[in-house]
Amino acid sequence: MKCIRWAIMGMAVWMTVCVFGPWMPMAQAESISLKYRLKWLFNTSVAGDVFAMENGFFADAGLDVQVKEGSPEKDAIKELELGYAHFGVASADQVIRALEKGADVVVLAQLFQVNPMQWIYRDQQVEITCPADLKQYNVGVTFGGNDETIMQTLLATADLTLQDVTVTGVRFDFTPFLKKRVDLWPVYRNSQGVILADQLAREGESVRFLNPAEFGVDFVANSVVTSGAMAADHPDRVERFLSALLTAWEAAMDPANQAPVLAAVKKYDTGTQGQVQAAQLDVTRTLVKPEPDIPVGRIQTAAWAQTETIMLDQGLIKTPVHVISRLRDLSSFQ
Repeated sequence: MKCIRWAIMGMAVWMTVCVFGPWMPMAQAESISLKYRLKWLFNTSVAGDVFAMENGFFADAGLDVQVKEGSPEKDAIKELELGYAHFGVASADQVIRALEKGADVVVLAQLFQVNPMQWIYRDQQVEITCPADLKQYNVGVTFGGNDETIMQTLLATADLTLQDVTVTGVRFDFTPFLKKRVDLWPVYRNSQGVILADQLAREGESVRFLNPAEFGVDFVANSVVTSGAMAADHPDRVERFLSALLTAWEAAMDPANQAPVLAAVKKYDTGTQGQVQAAQLDVTRTLVKPEPDIPVGRIQTAAWAQTETIMLDQGLIKTPVHVISRLRDLSSFQ
């Protein structure tokens, strides 16, 4: 099976091996059991994680990794602290809030180079050339959510606040946007964004997405984390886990591997139609690996620093946590 898998991976994995170092199967070594808590449910947003599990990347590294879904009630950082997980996925704001509370958390890789939290709008109804244009429209915001923080920061670049624009509180029901009562609606670009864009396209409407990063607001999304103790006491395990995971993600983001990646995702996400999953994977690829020469997992130090500054400016944390000091990458463990 392993020979078949490597034949499928082709050039993408060869390039990954060149970046991350020799990939040596470790089937003869003693298998180490590890638990990896995701941030959310199994879907195309975690394609690389599922691909690693289903195609033996962890096993080849001598690891028996249990990949578990996440939820608001199953916070990865809390599970690291309690010893329920060895690795996890968390957004930058979760990491920064946890550090302020004294958590011993270390960032190992930044899975999304582009934050999937964006705003969908009809391109015939809305025109956004700069943040100041938002004054003309009704903007959807999830109060207390990441999108509120991001929107407030985006508006601040134009010396505006939420009080300067028309704002509608967002819930799970898309009706206000579909009925054109709200002009811009916050979505995850690679999940709800795909579904809404497809629905409107069938009704003859085209859409665009407001990406705050295009206006200088880089708020970091999902990243791989572990505890400081794990990083210090078991660097070999961290290196093996991270190398296997990032190699799998590189392979999963290669368009040549779309079919086996979708098959792996479909095994766990049976409720989403195949054509939707394919479209979601296409978009996920642009967020995880926006340029061919960008390695999966690259940590954008400046974006992490900006995220901490944003949270300080908006009073989401009271004191600096110096998050940059908690950033690691694969080279730190080799």
